[in-house]
Amino acid sequence: MTNSRSSLAPPVGSWWREGTVVAVAFVLCLLGGALQVDDTVTLPPVPAYFLAAVSSGLLLARHRAPVTTLISTTVCGMVVAPMGSLSTPLMLAPAAISAYSLAKRAERRLALAVLLPSATLLAAVPPFFEPDFSWADISRLATVAAAPLVAAVFGRSTRHRLAYLKIMEERARWAEESRDEEARRRVAEERLRIARELHDLVAHQITLANAQATVAAHLFATRPEQTRTSLNELVRTTRQALDELRATVGLMRQPDDTSALTDPAPGLSQVPTLLKTFRSAGLAVSMHEDGTARPLPPSIDLTAYRIIQEALTNVTKHAATGSAEVRLTWNRDHVTITIIDDGGGLRKLQAHPPGYGLIGMRERATAAGGTLTAGVRPQGGFLVSAHLPLPAAENTARITDGATDGEGR
Repeated sequence: MTNSRSSLAPPVGSWWREGTVVAVAFVLCLLGGALQVDDTVTLPPVPAYFLAAVSSGLLLARHRAPVTTLISTTVCGMVVAPMGSLSTPLMLAPAAISAYSLAKRAERRLALAVLLPSATLLAAVPPFFEPDFSWADISRLATVAAAPLVAAVFGRSTRHRLAYLKIMEERARWAEESRDEEARRRVAEERLRIARELHDLVAHQITLANAQATVAAHLFATRPEQTRTSLNELVRTTRQALDELRATVGLMRQPDDTSALTDPAPGLSQVPTLLKTFRSAGLAVSMHEDGTARPLPPSIDLTAYRIIQEALTNVTKHAATGSAEVRLTWNRDHVTITIIDDGGGLRKLQAHPPGYGLIGMRERATAAGGTLTAGVRPQGGFLVSAHLPLPAAENTARITDGATDGEGR
């Protein structure tokens, strides 16, 4: 078991302060002892030196035992009058210093329970021992009783100030920790967002390139012209993949780096072009729309595009089918995106190990405030359905105006 230093003890290296306090209290006691009952000033008597030394020396224990120290210094103050000295605030300086320490360290109830009797006794004892005591001395005794109480008020104020400073330090430390935690959270979110973008980009373009290369290899000997067309599509796909990869990686560069591409993010308006790339890879994909289309915020527009892109990429990679269907259903407060294939639910997982496609789609939908479900259809095939929120009617005009202004500029 290790010995721990008491929290009430003075800090290491502060003994010179303690010595100064004891010395000042000793001098004040001697000055008070020089005053006599007949208002004359003489050298302090020998008992005054002894009383000043004892009461001042007791102050060394005020940090560890503030209650005992105040009681002891009060007893010393009570014997001032019996030994023939004048009871004054100077003579009772050790009791005042003890009251300050007690109020600074103890709880209010305990401090009051000790301070009030102490002040009362210091003012009540002198009238019984001072000769020729008169009503004129009442004001002096009032100051004697008030001295420890005033010192206690200052001690309490110091206690509150130290508590306030401690709270401010705790708040500053908590704010710093929260700021660091928020920074780490933002970095993690940004890394996840970039990883999701890279996954969708690479999975889509590489799948298309693989499908186009497979078609070209299959037709190489029998249909050279169609093979050339497939190879041209393959070149365009890989070039587009490189451009999009450069743009995505550019997001991780510094803001003043102008080498990153500034093309607008894709959205539902680019879906027809997206479907053409899948058709060129051999997937027969159709699109149907129900309801009145409405402008989408850029984040939701990008989410819708990426979900369609990733779902069709999964169809190309995993489904035992050559066709798929994309449906957009516009409702009052949300748009439903459904991608269906009729592959009978057969997945070639042995050729393509599970990846992060469905996880990424769910994360995108959740981040946009929507939901996504995916699973095998009872009648065969696989279904991906996403519900994304639509902006309020009054915000639709703002989105449209913003798009129009952007085109005008």
